[in-house]
Amino acid sequence: MAFVDEAKIKALAGAGGNGSSAFQRQPFQPKGGPDGGDGGDGGSVVLRADTSVGTLLDVRNHPHVKAERGGHGSGKRRHGSTGADKLILVPPGTVVFNEASVLIADLAGSGDEAVIAKGGKGGRGNVHFTTATRRAPTFAEKGEPGEDRAVKLELRLLADVGLVGFPNAGKSTLISRISAAKPKIADYPFTTLTPNLGVVRHGESSFVVADIPGLVPGASEGKGLGHQFLRHVRRAAILLFMVDLSAEGRDPLDDVAVLKAELEAFDPSLAERPSYITVTKTDVTTEGVEAMRERYGSEVMAISAVTGDGITDIVRRLGDGVLKAREAAPPPVGYLRHIVPDDPITIKREGAAWRVGGRRAERAVETTDMTNEEAIERLQKRLIRMGVERDLERAGAKRGDEVRIGEMEFDFQPDLTDAEVTALAERERTARGDHEPT
Repeated sequence: MAFVDEAKIKALAGAGGNGSSAFQRQPFQPKGGPDGGDGGDGGSVVLRADTSVGTLLDVRNHPHVKAERGGHGSGKRRHGSTGADKLILVPPGTVVFNEASVLIADLAGSGDEAVIAKGGKGGRGNVHFTTATRRAPTFAEKGEPGEDRAVKLELRLLADVGLVGFPNAGKSTLISRISAAKPKIADYPFTTLTPNLGVVRHGESSFVVADIPGLVPGASEGKGLGHQFLRHVRRAAILLFMVDLSAEGRDPLDDVAVLKAELEAFDPSLAERPSYITVTKTDVTTEGVEAMRERYGSEVMAISAVTGDGITDIVRRLGDGVLKAREAAPPPVGYLRHIVPDDPITIKREGAAWRVGGRRAERAVETTDMTNEEAIERLQKRLIRMGVERDLERAGAKRGDEVRIGEMEFDFQPDLTDAEVTALAERERTARGDHEPT
């Protein structure tokens, strides 16, 4: 299976079902009251972290997802069914960004969930709209549309140890030696094009090692392949810097400093991460081992993944380091951004028309049955209570101007003022030829 650590989703939640406009029909009750049921809520699109998934491949291959809409209400106050959620499984460690590249969720642990598109509410049946003066309402609410969202997913591997080194430093070979992983190994740059994971046994416990491929000087600025995979280092409990003393074209003694600078440029917090240093390929040369220890300390390890020299010691030291890091750090905790929507009424010019913005006003229009005069009358009163009519007049709207709310278009017909009522009555009297008595 291909490893995919980025994907985009276009999520459409289910619309709510329509409420029902119905009346009792029973013998000996010719004037039965309203009894229309409510529509069911639409299903939501939900992301859930699950350990059974290790890549975003399936998400990338199916970027358009849609949840089920809610059922319509019916007579005898029967409610519509709730739409089924659309559940998408992603690997633990997946982070979610909205279209503005704002982090909205971090699904760090198995079972963490995030609703990325919320289903619309079901419309209310006509039983909810009875009043002292409106005993038999003939209208009901339509269901609210579901949210339509586009999000970007990024996978950040949950590894205990991150192997950091230049191409051909021996990272893949080490993983194949200490775990059951079988990465591709060759002697040319960028052999590893995807991160490799290996589970390593250490006494009664185990830890996960990740090979972060493609690091070169300038990786944090997008050079080489490192910029594609540096995100995977962020979750590693400890880092292992690997230096190939047989490398040509650069001074291996400077490798650790260069690698640390790249990590710090990408994420300053990585500079404080516990780390170890090892020199590799001692079967090829041991020249420079003592110079490395003089520069970086006597704890620098020397290994040969080919002959096995130093492998037992490095597994022990990494295992002990992971246990200490786990004790010092809390387990990964999921993150979910709760955004409280700011929903002011806005009035803007849109060509020759006026555009009314604001979720409350748009929802009022969306849930109104425009074929029913009672429902339209109720909508007008709701918009007046929201201040839409007042704000339009303040913005300069005149009677008869076109007003757009959501997908609907209206002619602006504000309530008449006292002066306008008097002027209209005078015009009507003049047209009839009436005169005030002398």
